[in-house]
Amino acid sequence: MSQPYVVDINPVAFHLGPIQVHWYGLMYLLGFFFVAVLGEYRRRRGRLPVTRDALGDLLFYGMLGVILGGRIWYMLFYADIDWIWTAPLTLFKVWDGGMSFHGGLLGVLVAGWWWSRRQKLHVFDTIDFVAPLVPIGLGLGRLGNFINGELWGKPSDVSWAMIFPSAPDRLPRHPSQLYEMFLEGVVMFVVLWLVSLKPRPRYLISGLFALLYGCFRFAVEFVRVPDAQLGYLFGTSWVTMGQMQSLPLIAVGLVLIVMSRRAPTLPLAS
Repeated sequence: MSQPYVVDINPVAFHLGPIQVHWYGLMYLLGFFFVAVLGEYRRRRGRLPVTRDALGDLLFYGMLGVILGGRIWYMLFYADIDWIWTAPLTLFKVWDGGMSFHGGLLGVLVAGWWWSRRQKLHVFDTIDFVAPLVPIGLGLGRLGNFINGELWGKPSDVSWAMIFPSAPDRLPRHPSQLYEMFLEGVVMFVVLWLVSLKPRPRYLISGLFALLYGCFRFAVEFVRVPDAQLGYLFGTSWVTMGQMQSLPLIAVGLVLIVMSRRAPTLPLAS
């Protein structure tokens, strides 16, 4: 019987003099790069009636939304709330880790709403445009989690279980980061990209994104160890913070899909 793979990867990709460049940071940069390239491809195909410069503004504001929203949400819901009055500058120490997808999503929605008002576009035409691009960043982010050996799964005897040295034991565990990379990254990208190849009714792509992410995240949380500082919200083995925050996404996704049945379809820009 083969021994489980030990995930012992140096989180530092390379050095630039005294500066350490981490794989996790590179995953973010790669994510933004691919979003920009595919976003421009979709713009050229008439998926959003804006100029290249306007799209650049949207992507920049969206990037700020991801970073600010993700960090603030994490510090509010996943960190010890004492930081507010004991060490408020901790909020800005993003290099210490701690980002939340749900907060990043909220940040992107706020950025998209503000940008859409300036461009005189319906906000959900903007969100429908962006939604197929987001899974790329999600998948790369989960790959970064795997390289860092963090957010590992529960102990398991499945043949593909792996050992994470940062875990409090040497037990083989579910590589839950890879599950999420595949579901939230690969599967969601393929589904949303294929559905969006042709113009679709407003709300549909956004609804599918919310529904798929909420379901995938809720499911993977069953084999993922909850955040140590939070544990389970009910009892000793029921409902994590990730699951609790994914339920509204599932509900919103279903509502948006229903709304799309009577919504207009954005015509292709010339």
